[in-house]
Amino acid sequence: MKKINLAEKFSLFDEHWTPKVLAESNEQLVKIAKGQGELVWHQHDDADELFIVFKGQLTLKLESQDIVLNVGEMFIVPKGVQHCPYAEEETHFLMIEPKSVINTGESSDERRLEAEDLDWI
Repeated sequence: MKKINLAEKFSLFDEHWTPKVLAESNEQLVKIAKGQGELVWHQHDDADELFIVFKGQLTLKLESQDIVLNVGEMFIVPKGVQHCPYAEEETHFLMIEPKSVINTGESSDERRLEAEDLDWI
């Protein structure tokens, strides 16, 4: 058991839309990522996805509306809901989701990462 310094962990990578795993708790992965531009429209049929923003502004585009998250705000995308993360400027955020979740859902986007492909930092 040891504490995790999020600012330190964010400083260890520069890639966008490539989540890094910080911890696992009850079959859930705690991940951080940096985003800029748009990821891809996708959904997770069997899992909710929680987002918390630490730097910048993350827009979660949904079919019915856009959810704009600023520093210190969070949102849970319910399972089965199509969404597309977007960040105009580099944004740092944390996600909590089951370890079975693929970052781009069923999309075959080149940034697709399954649990075994994720880097732990």
